[in-house]
Amino acid sequence: MSDQADVKSIDTLAFVKAAIAGFAHEANQALAEVELQGQRAIDWICVDQAAYWKAEIRRAADMVNQAMKDLEHCRTFKKTGDNTPACVEEKKALERAKQRLARAEAKAEAVRRWTPVVQQQFRETCVRLVRFRDVTDVDCPKAMAQLDRMLKALDAYRTTTSPRGGTEGGGSQAASVTREVEPAGSVPADGAAPVAPAASDATEAGR
Repeated sequence: MSDQADVKSIDTLAFVKAAIAGFAHEANQALAEVELQGQRAIDWICVDQAAYWKAEIRRAADMVNQAMKDLEHCRTFKKTGDNTPACVEEKKALERAKQRLARAEAKAEAVRRWTPVVQQQFRETCVRLVRFRDVTDVDCPKAMAQLDRMLKALDAYRTTTSPRGGTEGGGSQAASVTREVEPAGSVPADGAAPVAPAASDATEAGR
């Protein structure tokens, strides 16, 4: 396995780091919203609906009692001789009151039956949400820290020059330039032997 990194764009790593940060932020907000809405639904079923149908049972029972009284009153005071009054309206009112009471009792029973079920499901959902929150609270920061270390290392590598690049070529070139401009017979700065004059220079001097 090669130890070299094939990095095409450092900016891509920065983009990934920002994307992970944005994901963690939005995911935490979504988790909080899910928990809030879930708790509201549980309260609506287990508290609001339970109280509503309990009160509805009381109201329906009162209506049944009143309808029975109205029917008895009709049979007693509207009787003429041996003819028993039909009391059709009173009977219909009593039937409607009984149906309303039966419906309220059925709804209250449904609330009592489903309350432990929805509470258990919500608890299990909260456990799953906690596990997912570990991703946003633990795994995402770890990934961002790793990317940050990679970015710093790559940036340092990019700004670091090669240890051989600025010495070999530059030094030899400087030395050659120095030798070209040094006058004949002078002592070089590095303490080397003086440069001997050329033969043509000696002949010219003899003349």
